[in-house]
Amino acid sequence: MMAMVIQIDSREKARAIKKIEAEFDRQGIQHPVSKLLVGDYMNYDNPRLIVDRKQNLTEVCGNLTQQHERFRREAVKAQELGIKLIILVEDGLKIKSLSDVENWVNPRRWQYCKKHGIPTKGDVEAEIAEFVRAGGQKPPTPGPQLAKTMRTMSEDYGIIWEFCDKRHTGQRIIELLGGN
Repeated sequence: MMAMVIQIDSREKARAIKKIEAEFDRQGIQHPVSKLLVGDYMNYDNPRLIVDRKQNLTEVCGNLTQQHERFRREAVKAQELGIKLIILVEDGLKIKSLSDVENWVNPRRWQYCKKHGIPTKGDVEAEIAEFVRAGGQKPPTPGPQLAKTMRTMSEDYGIIWEFCDKRHTGQRIIELLGGN
């Protein structure tokens, strides 16, 4: 059996993918770097299946709001080329499905707590509770709208959403692209 070869898109930042490359090396997977038409990772044995890595739901939220047209163009291009696009979101252990996305709170939304003298402990739930106790009004969370938009992208363009913890990204990419 031939060894698996996974092409890495040249626009992936070297610093961000050190652990992914280390996992590929550990499993004996070659990983040349060059530009992909869409996404970030492609198995040479199946060029019609591509993984696009997102560092967290905050990045996905930005892609689907501020950069929606660019994101949509990439989804359309994948669809036109007959490519199945899997978006792998590295968002810890709490987010495992689109249903979990519905309860997501964008951590950037609470950065203003610091500005208003509300203690921050790096724990979004604790910050929200403290903010409400201090008389602040809790704005609606973006989770339900984000999940709806993600579902629409799946229905319209065939995008598959997968989630993992950053520690397992390399292994997850290998599994999604048909490796063990």
